[in-house]
Amino acid sequence: MQSRPLAVDGAWEITPRVHRDERGAFLEAFKATALEEVTGRAFPVAQVNTSVSAAGVVRGIHFTAVPPGQAKYLTCTRGAVLDVVVDLRVGSPTFGAWDAVRLDDVERRAVLIAEGLGHAFCALTDEATVTYLCSTPYAPAIEHAVNPFDPELAIAWPSHGADGRPLEWLTSPRDAAAPSLAEAREAGILPELERVEAHWSSLRVG
Repeated sequence: MQSRPLAVDGAWEITPRVHRDERGAFLEAFKATALEEVTGRAFPVAQVNTSVSAAGVVRGIHFTAVPPGQAKYLTCTRGAVLDVVVDLRVGSPTFGAWDAVRLDDVERRAVLIAEGLGHAFCALTDEATVTYLCSTPYAPAIEHAVNPFDPELAIAWPSHGADGRPLEWLTSPRDAAAPSLAEAREAGILPELERVEAHWSSLRVG
């Protein structure tokens, strides 16, 4: 397994070693001890989610209040998506910055996202299937969203799918009605850098 920190602190691209032969392929899709070496903290799995999306579907930007927050480990088990991590931590030197990784069923990359960061993706194929390993259970009372098309964030959503065809973006009514980054900050729902870092420190091993 190889890891690469993303431009947003608290997020990593994980590339597994895929063993291929005439029978097919085998890989370790998730290994807790390996992730602990990368992050310096444990990753308890409390819930596993799966979403299936048509090409052009945009899901997010979603985040959970900290504490407790929700760390995520995501991989695309069918098709392809552009996975996006957004720094929503008020007080962060990279507040409002984002980074993206293509996840697909060929390279089998994954993205690890710590608590306090925003997450979204755009499906590049039909039947794009994303599996989420979550560190805490879903808690709707502390789940929030920021509009994925906020001009201030200026996320470069792909205009074409994996097959080269133009994409028509589609998102849920909830995500379409989500506040902008500025509105979410004014409403006081964004995580504060100091609280997020204190929470991260409490989870370190050793």
